[in-house]
Amino acid sequence: MEPKVIIFQTGGTLISQLEEAPSADLGEPDCILIKPFNIVSDGTLQPWLGDLTTQKEFRIHSDKILTIAEPTDRIRELYVGLTK
Repeated sequence: MEPKVIIFQTGGTLISQLEEAPSADLGEPDCILIKPFNIVSDGTLQPWLGDLTTQKEFRIHSDKILTIAEPTDRIRELYVGLTK
């Protein structure tokens, strides 16, 4: 599964694998972020919520996402190196 750059309506920017949540009920989170990392302004990656949890998958509501894009080769390579 290829990672995507995810920009939230609140302005946060992540790189993550992204899946649709199976059989999400109305009102339940309908997306799963797998191994998400913050893209820091200096171009480095940090585990999303890394100071708070060791969890690797997170359910979110798709309506919180502003846009989804393809990462640059450099960001993709950093991500792949960190998630092996």
